[in-house]
Amino acid sequence: MIRYALRCEQGHDYESWFQSGAAFDSLRARGLVTCPHCGSAEVEKALMAPVIAKAASAAPEPADRPEPQPDPAERLRRLRAEIEASSDYVGERFATEARAMYLGEIPDRAIHGEARPDEAKALIEEGVPVLPLPFIPNRKTN
Repeated sequence: MIRYALRCEQGHDYESWFQSGAAFDSLRARGLVTCPHCGSAEVEKALMAPVIAKAASAAPEPADRPEPQPDPAERLRRLRAEIEASSDYVGERFATEARAMYLGEIPDRAIHGEARPDEAKALIEEGVPVLPLPFIPNRKTN
């Protein structure tokens, strides 16, 4: 996995993880890398400083302390709302839809849904760019 700092044509900066540099290039060429702030597909890699670990005994300087973040549950709630607002829910058809887009059989679009573990593994082995989400489905499973 590789993390890139990205910037859209509107000047929004954000970071995202990709399976590899080639995966980023492929997704970007197909218009699947979009800005989470404005939805623009005109996205470029931004200059990114390397992360260098400090010695364990060194206390962080006040300027190095990160801003307080919302609790993890709130961050997940916000992430889920953002994903649901910017993609189509395809339910249990996720593997079929993702594969068809990858093969060019249907137009590309952002989707989310459910896949059985064996379906997800097959998609990954085929090179289909998918990412598991840390959410429990809204639908009842029993």
